Amino acid sequence: MSEILTKSTARNIFYGGSAFFFAIFVALTAQSHFYIVNKSTDQAHLTEAVERGKRIWERNACFDCHTIYGEGARFAPEVGDVFKRWGGEKDPAGAKQLIKDWMKAQPTGVAGRRQMPNFHLSEAQLSDLAEFLAWASRTDTQGWPPQKAK
Repeated sequence: MSEILTKSTARNIFYGGSAFFFAIFVALTAQSHFYIVNKSTDQAHLTEAVERGKRIWERNACFDCHTIYGEGARFAPEVGDVFKRWGGEKDPAGAKQLIKDWMKAQPTGVAGRRQMPNFHLSEAQLSDLAEFLAWASRTDTQGWPPQKAK
């Protein structure tokens, strides 16, 4: 057996295998990037208002309680599909207004329920956040989350 697998043969197998799997890794990374950019993300509706809404989401650390696409804390409901759940497919303006009104009404004061803080956002900030949540609902999540929020 030692005559068959020499040091140089073992080295060539190692380098050849490493190059082969590195090439596969690069190809799969390129395919994933192509899919995310061209298929799953709603680039047509990615506006400055959506970007500002994303910054508001991050600045107020909404992910400390909520999840979006399963990322974030699981303390409060998933909001990646809140726009759809609140009727955004049939009445987009009404769903955006509902999101804004919900944010203004916090905390609700319902006994026995954890309270969401009121961030005292301006009307423009609320509109941007609603635009971000509307945009997020149009992302192809490939069936994620597996259970719809109630």
